[in-house]
Amino acid sequence: MLMRLGILGMFLCVLTFGQTFETASVKRAVAGDRVRTSMRGGPGSADPGQITFTSVTLMNVLLRAYDVKSFQAVGPDWLNSERYDVLAKVPEGTSKEQCNLMLQHLLAERFHLSAHQEKRQLQGYELVVGKSGSKLKASSEIDEVSGEEARPPKVDANGFPQLEHPGIAMMEGIKGKSVVTFLTARAQTLAPLVERLSREFRLPILDKTGLPGKYDFKLEFAPEAPGAISTNRPELDDSAPNLITAVQQQLGLKLTPSKVPTDVVVVDRADRVPVEN
Repeated sequence: MLMRLGILGMFLCVLTFGQTFETASVKRAVAGDRVRTSMRGGPGSADPGQITFTSVTLMNVLLRAYDVKSFQAVGPDWLNSERYDVLAKVPEGTSKEQCNLMLQHLLAERFHLSAHQEKRQLQGYELVVGKSGSKLKASSEIDEVSGEEARPPKVDANGFPQLEHPGIAMMEGIKGKSVVTFLTARAQTLAPLVERLSREFRLPILDKTGLPGKYDFKLEFAPEAPGAISTNRPELDDSAPNLITAVQQQLGLKLTPSKVPTDVVVVDRADRVPVEN
């Protein structure tokens, strides 16, 4: 059954929380301006009381509002080309989830955007245990603190981030003549790893390892070209393996191309020109 996300539905969701943006300005970006896309502010940032989106596409805002990845949103091509500036004042104490609902309401109010959610079978990967077994190290960490480090972590002699508490961190460095990505996890389930693999490939990843524990592990790989499926990717050079090879060699896991059931937001309609402020 489809979940309607039109104007009325979003309006009622926002009313449930009893909050909307205190003020909001939405306008088309000036044609010809070569301003880099920027999305700053909001709950959890250095400026929780205001969001400032500069030269963003409607798709940029939609992905933030519905908290989905780029492969999880479908709509007209112009959603990725028309540019807008958005400035909104966020009520004090607003959570990230509430702010997202406010953005949904803003899209419905100013662009008359309506959408629905449906399940689709998308090409992606299944993560399974390799033939030789998992190389993951079970964590002995008993500290309940979790999440990424608030500050950029230090790196060890090999370039890997060092974590003082349970969490996961990913950084880029130079090895040989190439850029290499270093990932360190401490006392983590496979969920954050799957999330990062999905971001790196820009494809859905389904965890079918059946491994329920928490682990300490490291991963070193050459950055991926997004959105492609291959089980035999060439190495960029001798500095680091590609991501598929790294996962298999360093973690004892395997990424297998597969159709993955994925929740997708489908835009039914939206106006190019926003309602005047």
